[in-house]
Amino acid sequence: MSPVPGTPLSGHRAAAQRRLFLRFSIGADVYVLDTREVLQVLPLAPCKQIPGMPPWVAGLAMHRGRALPVVDVTALATGRAAARLTSTRVAVVDSPAPGGGRAPLGLILEKATETAHYDPSAFLPSGLDHRDAPYLGPVLETGGTLLQWLRVDELVPAAARERLFGAAREAQE
Repeated sequence: MSPVPGTPLSGHRAAAQRRLFLRFSIGADVYVLDTREVLQVLPLAPCKQIPGMPPWVAGLAMHRGRALPVVDVTALATGRAAARLTSTRVAVVDSPAPGGGRAPLGLILEKATETAHYDPSAFLPSGLDHRDAPYLGPVLETGGTLLQWLRVDELVPAAARERLFGAAREAQE
C-alpha cells in the first residue's frame, strides 16, 4: 500500500496526534479506517456463502486456520456488491463479538490500497443523522476530498453480529 499525503500538521505536538488510516472507496466517495483496528489486509478471495444471511454478508473465509465472517461494506452501504478488482481487498479488523468480547471480522473494501496519516481531532461531525448507518463517523476535508471515518464497532448491527459470529463458531465445530 502506498502512502498519500495527509492533513498538513506542524510541530511536535501535532505530529504526535497523527494516526495511520487505511483509505478505501464506496462508489465515488472516500472513507478511512483507523489502522489500529486493522489486523491484516488480504487479497480478495472467494467466500463460502451462508444462506439466509443479509445480502451484505459475503460469507465465510479461512484466516489463520479459523472461519472468518466477511462483510461486503459496499453492499452494506449501497446494496450492490463490491467490484471484484485487484484493488478490492479484505481488511481483517478487530470487531465487537457477542458476549462483550472481540473477534476478527473481514471487510471487503474497494480501492483499499493506500494509507495516510491524519490527525483524528481534525475530523468534524458530519451534522447528519446517521441512524440507519451508525457506522458513518466524522468527516475531514483534505486535498479537495471529503473523507469519512468508518466506525468498525458500529458496522454490524447487534442482531446480525450474533448470527455472523455464530456461523463462524459453527464452522469451527
